[in-house]
Amino acid sequence: MYSRGVTQPPSFDYHGTLAHDGPLTRAAALAALDHAAELMDQSRFVDAARLYQRVVGFDDHSVTAAALLGFGQAMHRLDDENAAMGAWQEVTRLPATPATYPAWREIAGARVRSGDLAGAAEAYRQADRLAPREDRAEIASRLGWLSKELGDKRGAGRYFSRARGGSAVTMTLAIIAVTSVVSLVADIGGPDGSQLLQALEMDKVAIAHGELYRLLTVVLVHAPLAENPFHLVLNMYGLWLFGPFVERLYGPWRMLTFYVVTAVGASLLSFAMSDPATSSPYAVGASGALFGLIGVLVAALYVHRPALGEVGRGLLVNLVAIIALNLMFGLSVAGIDNWAHVGGLLTGIWLGVLFRPTAVPTLRSLWVRPGPQPGTAVPIVGSPAMAAVQVAGLVGMLAGFWLLWGMGVQAWR
Repeated sequence: MYSRGVTQPPSFDYHGTLAHDGPLTRAAALAALDHAAELMDQSRFVDAARLYQRVVGFDDHSVTAAALLGFGQAMHRLDDENAAMGAWQEVTRLPATPATYPAWREIAGARVRSGDLAGAAEAYRQADRLAPREDRAEIASRLGWLSKELGDKRGAGRYFSRARGGSAVTMTLAIIAVTSVVSLVADIGGPDGSQLLQALEMDKVAIAHGELYRLLTVVLVHAPLAENPFHLVLNMYGLWLFGPFVERLYGPWRMLTFYVVTAVGASLLSFAMSDPATSSPYAVGASGALFGLIGVLVAALYVHRPALGEVGRGLLVNLVAIIALNLMFGLSVAGIDNWAHVGGLLTGIWLGVLFRPTAVPTLRSLWVRPGPQPGTAVPIVGSPAMAAVQVAGLVGMLAGFWLLWGMGVQAWR
């Protein structure tokens, strides 16, 4: 079934029971889903499609639904929209599984691409019934656009109103508001503002003598407007762009935790690697933590593959380009603390690998039944062994922080 577009594929061999016909064991079926996801990451869409096909028909509906969803995504990447649509529609005919919601979203996107806006609106309404809270604002916005295109102005207004009221960016807005107020008070508050700046900035000599709070409070203050009018604006704009994505994947409180931890990681690498003979002992700004959030997103999108469809793929490409351009810019312009950017980025990548998104389903979690539902906080994988790996990773990160602290103390005292 759904073989259109994969005629005469490259030779394919997969060890174990997948190498021959016959029923699959559950372990083999789940391993096949994992391997097919890896093939998708490698752009080997024909091989991935064949492997997903091999799993279709497994006697657990959730496994078959995940295979059909992945097969449809592979066929879409091979420009066979008919086969992709057929697979996604088959998912929606099965009993409800974690793959049902992303299948409806894929169907909606395919209908938009084909010009069937009425069909797309119906598919989004079906997706809306199953969507986690974090996705409902986005779906409402798309339904608003479709309603407007279809001439339903009243319906469009209703959906746009829902979208404005349901956007899950509360923590991002709070961070932006607090940072902007503190930065502006420190800039225009006269002598008191100057004292506030001196109290919160990253003074590396003061940190070496025990004022550890500066490793974090540095994100609250920025360059004076007269000196650099764009520093605060650009950092807050970047946070507005990327913070909501982290909130959508992990929820607001975990996003705040990542922001704090990556800020400390950025400050520690800057503290440890800056040369006192050539570097300023003072630094301000939230760009290290911003790079940390970008690192979390890159790792989460690449390693865990949250079910974001084309949005996720496009975002990953853009994030890599943004990282490369900003690091190159930092190397060519004086006064930019690239060590802080690298420290935040590496800390964020480490956290993104250790913690899988909990607010949206991921490609590897779609077959889990019963299992964690979107919005529940669970380890990277549900097994005790992987939970131990997660704990070991956090211990390793703390050990790295301690090592950087010791290096910085030796340099700046």
